[in-house]
Amino acid sequence: MAQALYTGTGRRKTSVARVRLLPGDGKITINGRDYKEYFPRAAYQAVVLAPLQVLDSAGSYDVVVKVEGGGPTGQADAVRHGLARALSEESPQARGELKNAGLLTRDARAVERKKYGLKKARKRPQFSKR
Repeated sequence: MAQALYTGTGRRKTSVARVRLLPGDGKITINGRDYKEYFPRAAYQAVVLAPLQVLDSAGSYDVVVKVEGGGPTGQADAVRHGLARALSEESPQARGELKNAGLLTRDARAVERKKYGLKKARKRPQFSKR
């Protein structure tokens, strides 16, 4: 197994992505499958590629990702966050560009927990006067 140049961990909702950048020609593998096969939707593919497009380094690294938990939206955003973190290790200039693009910020929004006596997190049972 080739030694990773850079690594990064990305998180979003309940998804965690462990990203490794290897020297290569731009192949992106997620959980052993090509990223276009793993994320068939073009919107998710665009989210995954965002950090590489900001730095114009799409063909210079092979990206190997292990992602688990959550659904496709959370996983795609977790991969983007981890990839941005891995690329930010490259140089201070790359870190600055990614930070300005807002790709290094962890999106802390998650599902609110259900409270006792309520139907959902905030939805109350119907009020009955009698």
